[in-house]
Amino acid sequence: MIKTVERVRSAGHHSTLEHNIYVFGVTGLSRAATHQLVRHRHLQFDQQSQRYLAFKAAQFPYVKPHRISSLPEVSARFDALMQEIGATYQALLDAGIPGEDARFVLPNAAASQLVVSGNARAWYEFLTLRTCNMAQWEIREMAFQVLRILKRQDPVLFKDAGATCVRGYCNETNGPECPRYIAVVKAQIDSGKRAEQWLVEHGKPARNGKNANAEKAE
Repeated sequence: MIKTVERVRSAGHHSTLEHNIYVFGVTGLSRAATHQLVRHRHLQFDQQSQRYLAFKAAQFPYVKPHRISSLPEVSARFDALMQEIGATYQALLDAGIPGEDARFVLPNAAASQLVVSGNARAWYEFLTLRTCNMAQWEIREMAFQVLRILKRQDPVLFKDAGATCVRGYCNETNGPECPRYIAVVKAQIDSGKRAEQWLVEHGKPARNGKNANAEKAE
């Protein structure tokens, strides 16, 4: 069965990947990231509503980018702004403004929760795009968590899932400058050298069809 799956996949018949469905619960993702996530139209989503869920006591969960957290003064200003937004949001609710209108003050940083489902092909395509170094950091972190789970649960279908550099090429304009792409290519070159050395040591036919040791003797 494994050989059949690998043969079909290598032939490019990815429609066979559409029979397996995988469902994930996603928490703590900012609205900035969920806006990117829902663009993957072959996945299905149910997202926490800001219309029917009213945050209490001026408190709403939010995501702070690492670059902002690394700068104490800027980080403090960010937190102060989130508190001010929370207070304004609560004041609107206290004034009788419905949640569907009060939510207009909530920022892209506001955290959300989703249930996301999709077949293997949809997840494979998602991982190709979102584990790339060019993807935004937050959705990339989520994508790598999904990738680790899928590889553990279904190692055959997701054997080479991930950014295209995992499969030995890159479609990005600055791909040759990407540290991860460089590392992958270097690993492939090193692997080829080890295979060549193994052929020499075991007297196997080299790539040109001649015996490696015989070539040395010539």
